[in-house]
Amino acid sequence: MSITKKATVIAAGLGLVTLSACGSSDSGSGDTGTKSTTVTLVSHNSWAVSKSVLAAFEKQSGYKVKVLEDGDAGQAVNKAILTKDNPQGDVFFGVDNTLLSRALDNDLFQSYEPKGSDLILPEYRVDQDEHRVTPIDTGDICVNYDKAYFSEHKLDPPTSFDDLVKPEYKNLLVTENASTSSPGLGFLLGTAAKYGDDGWQDYWKKLKANGVKVVDGWEQAYNEEFSGSAGGKKAKADRPLVVSYASSPPAEVIFADPKPATAPTGVATGTCFRQVEYAGLLAGAENTEGGKALLDFMLTKTFQDDMPLNMFVYPVREAAQVPPEFVKYGPQAENPETMAPAKIAENRDDWVKSWTSLVLK
Repeated sequence: MSITKKATVIAAGLGLVTLSACGSSDSGSGDTGTKSTTVTLVSHNSWAVSKSVLAAFEKQSGYKVKVLEDGDAGQAVNKAILTKDNPQGDVFFGVDNTLLSRALDNDLFQSYEPKGSDLILPEYRVDQDEHRVTPIDTGDICVNYDKAYFSEHKLDPPTSFDDLVKPEYKNLLVTENASTSSPGLGFLLGTAAKYGDDGWQDYWKKLKANGVKVVDGWEQAYNEEFSGSAGGKKAKADRPLVVSYASSPPAEVIFADPKPATAPTGVATGTCFRQVEYAGLLAGAENTEGGKALLDFMLTKTFQDDMPLNMFVYPVREAAQVPPEFVKYGPQAENPETMAPAKIAENRDDWVKSWTSLVLK
């Protein structure tokens, strides 16, 4: 995911459900023999679920769900690590493949294999020996483009990383800071996967020379700088290319009033990096049984079917339903760039330092 990951895909936002700002489960733990009736989920700002789906889980399980949102994914992971000896909740959702090693190396999670894990699509399964994290959703970080701009200027939109450094796209792209933003980091990793350890820096030198603009996070990039978003139109933004998600065009349609016949934005499918988000049972969780029940719930077909139009991500469970709006306006890339978590872990910090020195200074 995050950036925030997809917390507000258009300026008005997605109407996310903030269930609570409480930071810990109700008193009553295994030490007293009293079952806690509250399970606390710690997450980045993009968590959302339909009220009816959540209510059904709470009725069936007997647990009341509280949610503590801790900013974007990077912020949330860092805070969870800092508080791991006295965790804020029972389950953490939203650590993605770009930050996974940081969480695992800091022993953030305890082992638990949720019911339904055998139905997760094989390409998203990780940590199969210890089961510290469970894949929940996936999505593609990609460059989005403003269709109206390119039509008006009689210019074909870019389709690949190579295109972005061409003269005709000078001063058109805005991206997020790789050190502070999940999509910014994902875009950096996409270029490293594409051009290799020895080539990505040269690519970014060309991108910088071609006028790429860097801002702190996704919200600013998409809703303030990108001319194709609902927010960008209101702000009179002047960047028709932005690093966002393949699911952003469907959101532009779904939340528009009136709804357009076609999405006003498109995706440069040759610029995509596949992101996977995970959840896990926090080490030292007060309500471990409630946490396990919540993780089981997040792999049910009910939750996985409900998730796309709430968090604008794709399900990871086999046979889960993908909304027709996704198929029509925001299909997943056929050949996204990917990178093994071990390689990300080995290089991420050094790459971010090099990127910061190269691009921001």
